[in-house]
Amino acid sequence: MFSKILIANRGEIACRVITTARRMGIKTVAVYSDADARAPFVAMADEAVHIGASPAAESYLVADKIIAAAKQTGAEAVHPGYGFLSERTSFAEALAKENIAFIGPPVGAIAAMGDKIESKKLAMQAGVNVVPGFVGEIEDTEHAVRISNEIGYPVMMKASAGGGGKGMRLAYSEADVREGFESVKREGLNSFGDDRVFIEKFILNPRHIEIQILGDQHGNILYLNERECSIQRRHQKVVEEAPSPFVTPKMRKAMGEQCVALARAVGYYSAGTVELIVSGADPSGESFYFLEMNTRLQVEHPVTEAITGIDLVEQMIRVAAGERLAMTQDDIGIDGWSIENRVYAEDPYRGFLPSTGRLVHYSPPIAGWVEDETVAGKARRGVAHGAGSVRVDDGVYEGGEVSRFYDPMIAKLITWAPTRDAAADLQIEALDKFRIKGLGHNVDFLSAIMQHPRFRSGELTTGFIAEEYPEGFHGAATGDEMKRILAAVCAGNEFTLQARSRRISGQLDGPLSVTSEWLVKLGDERFEVRLGEGHAIVDGVRVDGTCSWLPGMVQAEATGKVGEGATQHLGLIVERIGNRWKITTRGAAHSALVLPLRLAQHERLMLEKVPPDLSRFLICPMPGMLVKLHVAEGETVQPGQPLATVEAMKMENILRAEKEGVIAKINAAEGESLAVDAVILELE
Repeated sequence: MFSKILIANRGEIACRVITTARRMGIKTVAVYSDADARAPFVAMADEAVHIGASPAAESYLVADKIIAAAKQTGAEAVHPGYGFLSERTSFAEALAKENIAFIGPPVGAIAAMGDKIESKKLAMQAGVNVVPGFVGEIEDTEHAVRISNEIGYPVMMKASAGGGGKGMRLAYSEADVREGFESVKREGLNSFGDDRVFIEKFILNPRHIEIQILGDQHGNILYLNERECSIQRRHQKVVEEAPSPFVTPKMRKAMGEQCVALARAVGYYSAGTVELIVSGADPSGESFYFLEMNTRLQVEHPVTEAITGIDLVEQMIRVAAGERLAMTQDDIGIDGWSIENRVYAEDPYRGFLPSTGRLVHYSPPIAGWVEDETVAGKARRGVAHGAGSVRVDDGVYEGGEVSRFYDPMIAKLITWAPTRDAAADLQIEALDKFRIKGLGHNVDFLSAIMQHPRFRSGELTTGFIAEEYPEGFHGAATGDEMKRILAAVCAGNEFTLQARSRRISGQLDGPLSVTSEWLVKLGDERFEVRLGEGHAIVDGVRVDGTCSWLPGMVQAEATGKVGEGATQHLGLIVERIGNRWKITTRGAAHSALVLPLRLAQHERLMLEKVPPDLSRFLICPMPGMLVKLHVAEGETVQPGQPLATVEAMKMENILRAEKEGVIAKINAAEGESLAVDAVILELE
């Protein structure tokens, strides 16, 4: 076994590898860029080596610097994590020349599977079902249009070396192909150094299922069941779970055996994932097709660990050291259910725009990287919670910055429970306890998904988010019972705040009593609330419950029961902004104005402030770089027409005209870095 390994990555995955290595008694070396000098993974490792400036192209993507760090520290092996150099054959080859072990698959397998065009050919030869499409290099946009017309719309354009949702565009028409083909090429070149693109048929009502593969250097290859990753946004996974609510034992066996055959065909060992697209329109579930093989650890590997009890990082290290797998296919079972949500620095209330900046407050529901606890009689990484467990994998810290140079993921929240519903309930409870301030985040959105009836039914497709939130996200749906509970909470908090203010000494008239009758304006609705001992009367309906909030607290717990209904247990984020309360819980932020009932009549007389009309400006919605201007001064534009393309967080975003008009002035140039709210151009 190795005595020291280097982790050629950053953030949560570096922390993840260090945790397992430490448990195995292996010393670790971290490498870090300028932006990550104070990151948690640097402090966790036994040694750390600085490898360059913040851009990945000057640090984490420079193989020579990482190999030099391994030689300098005497590391015998390198774990690449995911992304960066994890699937670069040149990196694995360079390590081999220096006699440093690569904790991953053989070079030949990386090469064969890393090229999406070649991997499809190999899959066909191995007897694996593949999606109909054009397997070859595409010359230019006109060639792409001809191919797409032959395949039939809709089609998916993909960068050959792509991954992680980057370098992908869905086209429903020839116009979509013409608009998106060059963008896919640029994203492929910028993110992966390869601008080749291929096109394949887009499967309708698709479900994204992936099979976890694990093999050793002695010819043993197993499949560790499946993960469902259908809930995606812009082809980036948002929610993952294991097992899939769709896959039957018969399907699991057929998928698993085909994926093992593919792995065997390329001499695969270590951990890897075969991604499949399954037609949800086929009730037999037999219409599944090979998409690609990721020859590395997946972001969502914890859900497989939770249901199998197998530490995938440990197995990768053991396999790289030449050990045989200690289990057989018959040993691989399914224990309970696990769900993972990716907490991203993006603002769902503003069209999921990337949000960079400083984490002014960061408090996850549990501390990350805890030791395994025994839950349901088995050792599980995470904190026991009733019959289940909660795990947080993160690599950020309060006061640190979520940089524009890297992926915007803040943390991964993983829950395990005996049933799917219980695992989802644990997610909702844990998401309520996340405290993130300083930048936009998607915690509310994730909570809304966990509560959504369609998610609970298991009727998922990759179009889930687009179909269920066609007008964007505006907070989880809030029922009448919940609104009454929140009205009571806000009135109670206002009473507590004012009662505290009344105790300030030296007041002229002495401490005044605080009224118990309030008007709560919650959003657009009004509630009359009369507070009692341990209860409130809200518009004539009794609400029993308590709230733990006291002045100065940001997080609080509340319980509430409306009439004879069920008791609700809520985790609250409580903020006082001006004269309003902002209460965030269960996937929605609620703004409330609370007034003594006797003053409420005057509130109706207050004038509403009308926001200024900014529709004639094209405003940059996030920090980024202006990649392309699609228009010139004096040009007439139509609604929906592309005006500018801005790159942020390694993704290109097309900004479109909201109305017809003439371009009066362009304020930014291609290649220029833009701040949020920068004016790119103006209409007459």
